[in-house]
Amino acid sequence: MPTITPKHSAAPTTIFTVMSALAGQHNAINLSQGFPDFPLDERLSGLLQEAAATGWNQYSPMAGLPALRSAVAADFTKRYDVGVDADTEVTITPGATYAIYTAFTAILQAGDEVIVLEPAYDSYLPNIQMNGGRVVPVALTAPDFGVDWNKVKAAMSAKTKAIIINTPHNPTGAVWAREDWDTLAEVVRDTDCFVLSDEVYEQLIFDGKRHYSVLEHPELRERSFALYSFGKVFNNTGWKIGFCIAPPALTDAFRKIHQFAAFCVNTPAQYALAAYMSAGIPNNVGALMEGKRNFFLNLLQELPFTVHKPAGGSYFQLVGYEQISDMPDLDFAKWLTINHGVATIPISAFYHNGHDDKLIRFCFAKKEATLLAASEKLRSL
Repeated sequence: MPTITPKHSAAPTTIFTVMSALAGQHNAINLSQGFPDFPLDERLSGLLQEAAATGWNQYSPMAGLPALRSAVAADFTKRYDVGVDADTEVTITPGATYAIYTAFTAILQAGDEVIVLEPAYDSYLPNIQMNGGRVVPVALTAPDFGVDWNKVKAAMSAKTKAIIINTPHNPTGAVWAREDWDTLAEVVRDTDCFVLSDEVYEQLIFDGKRHYSVLEHPELRERSFALYSFGKVFNNTGWKIGFCIAPPALTDAFRKIHQFAAFCVNTPAQYALAAYMSAGIPNNVGALMEGKRNFFLNLLQELPFTVHKPAGGSYFQLVGYEQISDMPDLDFAKWLTINHGVATIPISAFYHNGHDDKLIRFCFAKKEATLLAASEKLRSL
């Protein structure tokens, strides 16, 4: 039989699949994987039905429906006061994870190095390795998970082709300040380093803070792919639609890969999103998720977990469990699922070397009834 040489060194099955399967096996409440368990706006689902009923069922243009690209450009101009060209800078993709992979594929050659700030979303490492690149990990500083810029500068080399940024951050909920972007600009200035800015949680921002996008930084924007997810904005992660905003030259390179990988994206869903966004319907997803985070934080006060810092954004809250056990975090997460009926994600899964700070990640993007039921199960701790 022919053999297959592995393309990457990541685990053969993602931690999200492992923990969700364990939750199903033991009938546990799944606070591990990042998806809402409440319905999306009926107006949006109605537009999806309208699209299928009125003939929007064939291939869309490769770059995405013009109406959706225009809606994206108008939205970013309104919210960030930045000019975005719908034709030359916006590409609709089958999810943000796909967009990340495509951006890496567009720029990487064998032997190129990519700086990854860990803990990091688990697709980054295999995406880089599958494109012949070498991951250069730089650890964020627990428990606040800020960037040690001296470590980033030390990691830069003549082979550094890219650095990938994620804010608000998965898995920690940390949020970059404007000063972080300014420092990044100093680090990559006069280099050939691209920036991949994973901003999928950009509208899920809490405590009166604001999200600073790479698109707002003129110097960085010229070398950056900014990557987004409609699923995180409209609570429809299963639609798997995202987009990339990049300067024309980078968009051209991105589309040269995209046209031969997916070519185009689900047309009825694109129609629905374009019509929904163009209708000017207010989006309160940030306030919605902040309310869920606060509700969950109140529940945690009655449980033996340590909240080192409330999440500043995203779907996720990290907690320590040192009052309960000294088990490694993966063992603890499995034990909690099996014995107490609540599934979480161990943070060591977001490090290339399994670094363990004895932290787990809860997803609070759930109905209040779900969060309350989970806390009731955890009272037995």
